[in-house]
Amino acid sequence: MSGEEEDLAAAWGAALEEEGARADEATGAPAPDAARVLNQAEIDSLLGFASGPAGAAEESGIQKIISSGLVSYERLPMLEIVFDRLVRLMSTTLRNFTSDNVEVSIDGIVSLRFADYLNSIPLPAMLGVARADQWDNYGLVVVDSALIYSVVDVLLGGRRGTAAMRIEGRPYTTIERTLVERLIGVFLDDLTSAFEPLCPVEFRFDRLEVNPRFAAISRPSNACVLVRLRVDMEDRGGKLELLLPYATLEPVRELLLQQFMGEKFGRDSIWETHLAEELRGTEIALDVVLDEQVMPLSSVVALRVGDRIALGVAPGAPVRLRCGEVALFEAELGRQEQRLAVRITRELERNRGMGV
Repeated sequence: MSGEEEDLAAAWGAALEEEGARADEATGAPAPDAARVLNQAEIDSLLGFASGPAGAAEESGIQKIISSGLVSYERLPMLEIVFDRLVRLMSTTLRNFTSDNVEVSIDGIVSLRFADYLNSIPLPAMLGVARADQWDNYGLVVVDSALIYSVVDVLLGGRRGTAAMRIEGRPYTTIERTLVERLIGVFLDDLTSAFEPLCPVEFRFDRLEVNPRFAAISRPSNACVLVRLRVDMEDRGGKLELLLPYATLEPVRELLLQQFMGEKFGRDSIWETHLAEELRGTEIALDVVLDEQVMPLSSVVALRVGDRIALGVAPGAPVRLRCGEVALFEAELGRQEQRLAVRITRELERNRGMGV
Protein backbone atom coordinates (compact mmCIF):
# COMPACT_ATOMS: atom_id res chain seq x y z
CA MET A 1 0.00 0.00 0.00
CA SER A 2 1.36 3.37 -0.99
CA GLY A 3 1.70 6.35 1.33
CA GLU A 4 -1.26 8.12 -0.25
CA GLU A 5 -3.51 5.09 0.37
CA GLU A 6 -2.36 4.88 4.01
CA ASP A 7 -3.26 8.53 4.58
CA LEU A 8 -6.69 7.96 3.03
CA ALA A 9 -7.40 4.91 5.26
CA ALA A 10 -6.37 6.85 8.37
CA ALA A 11 -8.72 9.69 7.44
CA TRP A 12 -11.61 7.28 6.95
CA GLY A 13 -10.93 5.62 10.34
CA ALA A 14 -10.87 8.96 12.14
CA ALA A 15 -14.15 9.97 10.51
CA LEU A 16 -15.85 6.73 11.56
CA GLU A 17 -14.70 7.09 15.20
CA GLU A 18 -15.94 10.68 15.32
CA GLU A 19 -19.35 9.67 13.91
CA GLY A 20 -19.71 6.84 16.46
CA ALA A 21 -18.91 9.21 19.34
CA ARG A 22 -21.58 11.67 18.12
CA ALA A 23 -24.18 8.84 17.95
CA ASP A 24 -23.40 7.80 21.53
CA GLU A 25 -23.80 11.38 22.73
CA ALA A 26 -27.13 11.74 20.91
CA THR A 27 -28.61 8.52 22.36
CA GLY A 28 -27.06 8.90 25.79
CA ALA A 29 -25.59 5.40 25.64
CA PRO A 30 -22.32 5.01 27.54
CA ALA A 31 -19.35 3.51 25.84
CA PRO A 32 -19.20 -0.26 26.32
CA ASP A 33 -16.97 -1.28 29.19
CA ALA A 34 -16.98 -5.00 29.97
CA ALA A 35 -14.81 -4.55 33.06
CA ARG A 36 -16.94 -1.85 34.72
CA VAL A 37 -17.89 -2.50 38.38
CA LEU A 38 -21.22 -1.36 39.87
CA ASN A 39 -20.94 1.49 42.33
CA GLN A 40 -22.66 1.57 45.75
CA ALA A 41 -25.65 3.61 44.51
CA GLU A 42 -26.38 1.11 41.75
CA ILE A 43 -26.09 -1.82 44.17
CA ASP A 44 -28.47 -0.13 46.65
CA SER A 45 -30.96 0.56 43.87
CA LEU A 46 -30.84 -3.07 42.72
CA LEU A 47 -31.37 -4.42 46.26
CA GLY A 48 -34.08 -1.88 47.08
CA PHE A 49 -32.17 0.18 49.67
CA ALA A 50 -33.27 3.53 48.31
CA SER A 51 -32.04 6.66 50.05
CA GLY A 52 -35.36 8.47 49.57
CA PRO A 53 -38.34 8.51 51.98
CA ALA A 54 -39.80 5.17 52.96
CA GLY A 55 -42.62 4.03 50.72
CA ALA A 56 -41.80 6.55 48.00
CA ALA A 57 -39.66 4.23 45.92
CA GLU A 58 -41.11 1.35 43.99
CA GLU A 59 -40.24 -2.25 44.78
CA SER A 60 -37.07 -3.49 43.18
CA GLY A 61 -36.95 -6.57 40.98
CA ILE A 62 -35.46 -8.73 43.75
CA GLN A 63 -38.12 -7.59 46.25
CA LYS A 64 -40.89 -8.45 43.79
CA ILE A 65 -39.41 -11.91 43.27
CA ILE A 66 -39.21 -12.52 47.03
CA SER A 67 -42.73 -11.25 47.74
CA SER A 68 -44.28 -13.12 44.80
CA GLY A 69 -44.55 -16.23 46.98
CA LEU A 70 -46.97 -14.50 49.39
CA VAL A 71 -50.68 -15.16 49.16
CA SER A 72 -52.54 -11.88 48.84
CA TYR A 73 -55.43 -11.42 51.23
CA GLU A 74 -57.51 -10.03 48.32
CA ARG A 75 -57.92 -13.64 47.19
CA LEU A 76 -60.08 -14.21 50.29
CA PRO A 77 -63.00 -11.77 49.82
CA MET A 78 -64.96 -12.99 52.83
CA LEU A 79 -62.06 -12.11 55.14
CA GLU A 80 -62.65 -8.37 54.66
CA ILE A 81 -66.32 -8.83 55.54
CA VAL A 82 -65.33 -10.64 58.73
CA PHE A 83 -62.97 -7.82 59.72
CA ASP A 84 -65.58 -5.16 58.98
CA ARG A 85 -67.97 -7.02 61.25
CA LEU A 86 -65.21 -7.19 63.89
CA VAL A 87 -64.81 -3.39 63.83
CA ARG A 88 -68.54 -2.84 64.37
CA LEU A 89 -68.63 -5.29 67.27
CA MET A 90 -65.53 -3.79 68.90
CA SER A 91 -66.93 -0.26 68.75
CA THR A 92 -69.84 -1.41 70.90
CA THR A 93 -68.06 -3.74 73.31
CA LEU A 94 -65.16 -1.36 74.02
CA ARG A 95 -67.60 1.42 74.86
CA ASN A 96 -69.17 -0.88 77.44
CA PHE A 97 -65.74 -2.05 78.60
CA THR A 98 -64.24 1.42 79.13
CA SER A 99 -67.42 3.46 79.73
CA ASP A 100 -65.96 5.96 77.30
CA ASN A 101 -66.54 7.06 73.73
CA VAL A 102 -64.47 4.64 71.64
CA GLU A 103 -64.00 4.66 67.87
CA VAL A 104 -62.41 1.68 66.13
CA SER A 105 -61.20 1.79 62.52
CA ILE A 106 -59.09 -0.35 60.21
CA ASP A 107 -55.72 1.17 59.33
CA GLY A 108 -54.88 -1.52 56.81
CA ILE A 109 -54.86 -5.19 55.87
CA VAL A 110 -51.63 -6.58 54.44
CA SER A 111 -50.01 -9.93 53.68
CA LEU A 112 -46.47 -10.50 54.88
CA ARG A 113 -44.13 -13.13 56.26
CA PHE A 114 -44.16 -13.99 59.95
CA ALA A 115 -40.48 -13.18 60.55
CA ASP A 116 -40.84 -9.77 58.87
CA TYR A 117 -43.69 -8.88 61.18
CA LEU A 118 -41.90 -9.98 64.37
CA ASN A 119 -38.92 -7.81 63.42
CA SER A 120 -41.18 -4.80 62.81
CA ILE A 121 -43.09 -4.82 66.12
CA PRO A 122 -42.41 -1.52 67.94
CA LEU A 123 -41.33 -2.30 71.49
CA PRO A 124 -42.41 -2.10 74.23
CA ALA A 125 -45.63 -3.95 73.47
CA MET A 126 -47.71 -6.84 74.76
CA LEU A 127 -48.29 -9.87 72.57
CA GLY A 128 -51.29 -12.07 73.32
CA VAL A 129 -51.22 -15.60 71.88
CA ALA A 130 -54.72 -16.84 71.04
CA ARG A 131 -55.71 -20.39 70.15
CA ALA A 132 -58.47 -21.27 67.69
CA ASP A 133 -59.72 -24.55 69.15
CA GLN A 134 -61.74 -25.78 66.16
CA TRP A 135 -58.89 -24.99 63.74
CA ASP A 136 -56.18 -26.36 66.05
CA ASN A 137 -53.87 -23.40 65.44
CA TYR A 138 -52.87 -20.01 66.82
CA GLY A 139 -53.15 -16.29 66.17
CA LEU A 140 -51.37 -13.23 67.59
CA VAL A 141 -52.85 -10.06 69.12
CA VAL A 142 -50.39 -7.18 69.61
CA VAL A 143 -51.22 -4.14 71.76
CA ASP A 144 -48.84 -1.20 71.46
CA SER A 145 -47.64 0.84 74.43
CA ALA A 146 -49.87 3.84 73.65
CA LEU A 147 -53.03 1.74 73.84
CA ILE A 148 -51.77 -0.07 76.95
CA TYR A 149 -51.31 3.15 78.92
CA SER A 150 -54.56 4.59 77.56
CA VAL A 151 -56.59 1.54 78.63
CA VAL A 152 -54.94 1.49 82.07
CA ASP A 153 -55.62 5.20 82.51
CA VAL A 154 -59.28 4.87 81.48
CA LEU A 155 -60.03 1.76 83.56
CA LEU A 156 -58.35 3.17 86.67
CA GLY A 157 -60.32 6.43 86.57
CA GLY A 158 -58.02 8.82 84.74
CA ARG A 159 -59.42 12.24 83.97
CA ARG A 160 -60.71 12.98 80.51
CA GLY A 161 -58.97 15.55 78.39
CA THR A 162 -55.48 14.59 79.59
CA ALA A 163 -53.11 12.34 77.71
CA ALA A 164 -52.10 9.06 79.38
CA MET A 165 -48.78 9.22 81.22
CA ARG A 166 -46.14 7.00 79.64
CA ILE A 167 -43.18 5.77 81.67
CA GLU A 168 -40.62 4.17 79.41
CA GLY A 169 -37.75 1.92 80.39
CA ARG A 170 -39.55 -0.23 82.96
CA PRO A 171 -41.34 -3.59 82.72
CA TYR A 172 -45.11 -3.72 82.79
CA THR A 173 -46.65 -4.20 86.21
CA THR A 174 -49.04 -6.97 87.20
CA ILE A 175 -51.98 -4.57 87.16
CA GLU A 176 -51.17 -3.43 83.61
CA ARG A 177 -50.78 -7.00 82.41
CA THR A 178 -54.09 -7.99 84.00
CA LEU A 179 -55.99 -5.09 82.42
CA VAL A 180 -54.47 -5.73 79.00
CA GLU A 181 -55.33 -9.42 79.33
CA ARG A 182 -58.96 -8.41 79.95
CA LEU A 183 -58.84 -6.17 76.86
CA ILE A 184 -57.50 -9.04 74.73
CA GLY A 185 -60.21 -11.32 76.11
CA VAL A 186 -62.90 -8.83 75.02
CA PHE A 187 -61.26 -8.57 71.60
CA LEU A 188 -61.14 -12.37 71.17
CA ASP A 189 -64.83 -12.66 72.08
CA ASP A 190 -65.64 -10.16 69.33
CA LEU A 191 -63.40 -12.04 66.90
CA THR A 192 -65.30 -15.24 67.70
CA SER A 193 -68.61 -13.47 67.05
CA ALA A 194 -67.27 -12.00 63.79
CA PHE A 195 -66.52 -15.48 62.43
CA GLU A 196 -69.76 -16.99 63.77
CA PRO A 197 -71.92 -16.41 60.64
CA LEU A 198 -69.20 -18.04 58.55
CA CYS A 199 -68.18 -21.01 60.69
CA PRO A 200 -68.17 -22.01 64.37
CA VAL A 201 -64.80 -21.20 65.96
CA GLU A 202 -63.74 -20.06 69.42
CA PHE A 203 -60.64 -17.93 69.97
CA ARG A 204 -59.30 -18.57 73.45
CA PHE A 205 -56.60 -16.57 75.24
CA ASP A 206 -53.50 -18.73 75.73
CA ARG A 207 -50.71 -16.56 77.18
CA LEU A 208 -49.28 -13.05 77.28
CA GLU A 209 -45.73 -12.24 76.18
CA VAL A 210 -43.61 -9.08 76.06
CA ASN A 211 -40.77 -10.56 73.99
CA PRO A 212 -41.58 -11.34 70.34
CA ARG A 213 -39.15 -14.28 70.42
CA PHE A 214 -41.47 -16.09 72.84
CA ALA A 215 -44.54 -15.50 70.66
CA ALA A 216 -43.38 -17.59 67.70
CA ILE A 217 -46.59 -19.31 66.60
CA SER A 218 -45.47 -20.06 63.04
CA ARG A 219 -42.38 -20.65 60.94
CA PRO A 220 -40.47 -17.48 60.02
CA SER A 221 -41.10 -17.91 56.28
CA ASN A 222 -44.84 -18.64 56.55
CA ALA A 223 -47.27 -16.15 55.04
CA CYS A 224 -49.69 -14.32 57.33
CA VAL A 225 -52.47 -11.75 57.09
CA LEU A 226 -52.13 -8.69 59.34
CA VAL A 227 -54.99 -6.40 60.37
CA ARG A 228 -54.07 -3.04 61.92
CA LEU A 229 -56.83 -1.52 64.04
CA ARG A 230 -56.86 2.03 65.39
CA VAL A 231 -58.61 2.56 68.73
CA ASP A 232 -59.42 6.22 69.59
CA MET A 233 -60.80 7.28 72.99
CA GLU A 234 -61.20 11.05 72.58
CA ASP A 235 -57.60 12.32 73.03
CA ARG A 236 -56.20 8.91 73.96
CA GLY A 237 -55.79 5.68 72.06
CA GLY A 238 -53.39 3.45 70.23
CA LYS A 239 -53.08 0.54 67.83
CA LEU A 240 -54.13 -3.08 68.13
CA GLU A 241 -52.95 -5.61 65.54
CA LEU A 242 -54.21 -9.08 64.71
CA LEU A 243 -51.95 -11.55 62.92
CA LEU A 244 -53.42 -14.78 61.51
CA PRO A 245 -51.12 -17.21 59.66
CA TYR A 246 -52.62 -18.65 56.49
CA ALA A 247 -52.10 -22.09 58.05
CA THR A 248 -54.64 -21.06 60.71
CA LEU A 249 -57.19 -20.04 58.06
CA GLU A 250 -56.64 -23.15 55.93
CA PRO A 251 -59.61 -25.14 57.43
CA VAL A 252 -62.02 -22.41 56.26
CA ARG A 253 -60.26 -21.36 53.07
CA GLU A 254 -63.16 -22.57 50.90
CA LEU A 255 -65.58 -20.44 52.90
CA LEU A 256 -63.32 -17.38 52.72
CA LEU A 257 -63.19 -17.67 48.92
CA GLN A 258 -66.91 -16.81 48.69
CA GLN A 259 -67.89 -13.49 47.19
CA PHE A 260 -70.81 -13.19 49.62
CA MET A 261 -72.10 -15.03 52.65
CA GLY A 262 -73.53 -18.44 51.76
CA GLU A 263 -72.54 -18.27 48.11
CA LYS A 264 -71.97 -22.00 47.67
CA PHE A 265 -74.47 -23.20 50.25
CA GLY A 266 -77.53 -21.09 49.54
CA ARG A 267 -81.01 -22.63 49.18
CA ASP A 268 -83.37 -22.03 46.26
CA SER A 269 -86.92 -22.59 47.52
CA ILE A 270 -88.43 -22.36 44.02
CA TRP A 271 -86.16 -25.10 42.70
CA GLU A 272 -86.78 -27.25 45.78
CA THR A 273 -90.56 -27.01 45.32
CA HIS A 274 -90.33 -27.88 41.62
CA LEU A 275 -88.05 -30.84 42.33
CA ALA A 276 -90.41 -32.17 45.03
CA GLU A 277 -93.40 -31.97 42.67
CA GLU A 278 -91.55 -33.79 39.92
CA LEU A 279 -90.36 -36.50 42.32
CA ARG A 280 -93.93 -37.15 43.47
CA GLY A 281 -94.95 -37.77 39.87
CA THR A 282 -92.07 -40.14 39.11
CA GLU A 283 -92.95 -43.75 38.30
CA ILE A 284 -91.09 -46.49 40.16
CA ALA A 285 -91.28 -50.28 40.06
CA LEU A 286 -92.00 -52.39 43.16
CA ASP A 287 -90.73 -55.98 43.25
CA VAL A 288 -92.48 -58.67 45.31
CA VAL A 289 -89.77 -60.93 46.67
CA LEU A 290 -91.00 -64.43 47.58
CA ASP A 291 -87.63 -65.88 48.54
CA GLU A 292 -83.90 -65.42 48.05
CA GLN A 293 -81.38 -68.22 47.91
CA VAL A 294 -77.61 -68.50 47.64
CA MET A 295 -76.54 -71.17 45.14
CA PRO A 296 -73.13 -72.29 43.87
CA LEU A 297 -72.20 -71.12 40.42
CA SER A 298 -71.97 -74.71 39.24
CA SER A 299 -75.65 -75.30 40.15
CA VAL A 300 -76.71 -72.17 38.30
CA VAL A 301 -74.76 -73.22 35.21
CA ALA A 302 -76.33 -76.70 35.36
CA LEU A 303 -79.92 -75.36 35.31
CA ARG A 304 -81.97 -76.48 32.30
CA VAL A 305 -85.44 -75.81 30.97
CA GLY A 306 -87.93 -77.66 33.14
CA ASP A 307 -85.82 -77.69 36.33
CA ARG A 308 -87.56 -76.65 39.53
CA ILE A 309 -86.22 -74.44 42.31
CA ALA A 310 -87.86 -75.12 45.65
CA LEU A 311 -88.73 -72.03 47.70
CA GLY A 312 -87.59 -72.04 51.30
CA VAL A 313 -90.76 -70.44 52.69
CA ALA A 314 -94.02 -71.99 53.71
CA PRO A 315 -97.27 -71.19 51.88
CA GLY A 316 -98.90 -68.09 53.30
CA ALA A 317 -95.61 -66.66 54.66
CA PRO A 318 -95.26 -62.89 54.39
CA VAL A 319 -93.40 -61.46 51.39
CA ARG A 320 -91.48 -58.25 51.01
CA LEU A 321 -91.91 -55.37 48.61
CA ARG A 322 -88.71 -53.74 47.41
CA CYS A 323 -87.81 -50.74 45.28
CA GLY A 324 -84.46 -51.61 43.82
CA GLU A 325 -82.31 -52.72 46.75
CA VAL A 326 -84.44 -50.98 49.41
CA ALA A 327 -87.05 -53.08 51.25
CA LEU A 328 -90.14 -50.95 51.93
CA PHE A 329 -93.07 -53.11 53.11
CA GLU A 330 -94.05 -56.53 54.36
CA ALA A 331 -97.19 -57.98 52.76
CA GLU A 332 -99.38 -61.05 52.39
CA LEU A 333 -99.64 -62.78 49.04
CA GLY A 334 -103.15 -63.50 47.70
CA ARG A 335 -105.35 -63.46 44.63
CA GLN A 336 -107.84 -60.96 43.32
CA GLU A 337 -109.99 -62.26 40.45
CA GLN A 338 -107.50 -63.68 37.94
CA ARG A 339 -104.42 -61.82 39.22
CA LEU A 340 -101.94 -62.33 42.03
CA ALA A 341 -102.08 -59.54 44.61
CA VAL A 342 -100.40 -58.49 47.83
CA ARG A 343 -101.84 -56.78 50.89
CA ILE A 344 -99.42 -54.54 52.80
CA THR A 345 -99.35 -55.39 56.49
CA ARG A 346 -96.57 -53.18 57.88
CA GLU A 347 -93.83 -50.76 56.87
CA LEU A 348 -90.21 -51.80 57.27
CA GLU A 349 -87.54 -49.60 58.76
CA ARG A 350 -85.07 -48.48 56.13
CA ASN A 351 -81.90 -49.51 57.98
CA ARG A 352 -83.30 -52.99 58.65
CA GLY A 353 -84.78 -53.46 55.20
CA MET A 354 -81.50 -52.89 53.34
CA GLY A 355 -79.99 -55.99 51.79
CA VAL A 356 -83.00 -58.27 52.40
